[in-house]
Amino acid sequence: MRRSTAGLIVALALGLLAAPPATEAQQPRKVPRIGYVMGRLGPMEFDEGFRQGLRELGFVEGQNLTIEYCWGDGREERLPGLMAEVIRLKPDVIVTAGTPAVQAVKKATTTIPIVMAQSQDAVRDGLVASLACPGGNVTGLSIFQPELTGKRLELLKETAPRLSRVVTIWNTANPGNGPLLSDTEVAARSLGLKLRSVGVSSPDDLEGAFATMARGQAEGLSVLSDGFMVSNRASVTGLALKGRLPSIFPSNVYIQAGGLMSYGPNIAATFQRAAYFVDRILKGAKPADLPVEQPTRFELAINLRTARALGLTIPPSVLIRTDQVIQ
Repeated sequence: MRRSTAGLIVALALGLLAAPPATEAQQPRKVPRIGYVMGRLGPMEFDEGFRQGLRELGFVEGQNLTIEYCWGDGREERLPGLMAEVIRLKPDVIVTAGTPAVQAVKKATTTIPIVMAQSQDAVRDGLVASLACPGGNVTGLSIFQPELTGKRLELLKETAPRLSRVVTIWNTANPGNGPLLSDTEVAARSLGLKLRSVGVSSPDDLEGAFATMARGQAEGLSVLSDGFMVSNRASVTGLALKGRLPSIFPSNVYIQAGGLMSYGPNIAATFQRAAYFVDRILKGAKPADLPVEQPTRFELAINLRTARALGLTIPPSVLIRTDQVIQ
């Protein structure tokens, strides 16, 4: 049976009414925006770890994800203004690292989810309520474990057996460093080491700090790492070598810059893991419900060039445990 022309016109009209407008059907999906805020001087290999983690989860920067990068140039006083600038961009998630930066962004917003690519003691520093139940809008990774402080001093003493006087250099502008310094003092006493602390708050303080160490006849150096120290790592390691101080650090980025030893988590891996939290949040999870993670593997790195320059022979008992050696 043939349909009438009138019937066909009615059917077409009904079909057009039922179909969504072409502009609505083709409306593009919203591209998520990440605010990536670091207090340090600028990009490092850590950042590529984060992008790699995103790629593994199906996010490609510039295609289905936008990342807004902001750097604090190693100056803690810039952080509040930097956070305000990022929040004006209305990101879906903010990724940051280090106690001062997390505190600054947490103070600036209680609604935008915050992912810590790394922090020191997230609970003790007041960033989360607990590791298992963070509460609020912050989650991510907390890399500090108290036993690491003692382990670093132990490795330094094993490498330089005659060591008796150690100096810890730290950034006084970082509120998270106070408790870390106390942990270092406890660890030093347990190892029979005399510990002196020297605080700095700007790059201009570094030369004076090392002059103070020399006057105090320091024999070794332990560094409390943060964005400021990472930004000034070349100066710190260079001054340590000039003062002939065996040194140990929490991250291998200092070893690549000429430091003697480092022991701690692989920071590039923690940044890569931060992408997991971003993915979960973009898919609807709340930071309050995502437990904060801690690294379970720690790496020992040694720069043998620096050891030779210091006249040190790394004991076989230390070398056998080394994960990374710079010749």
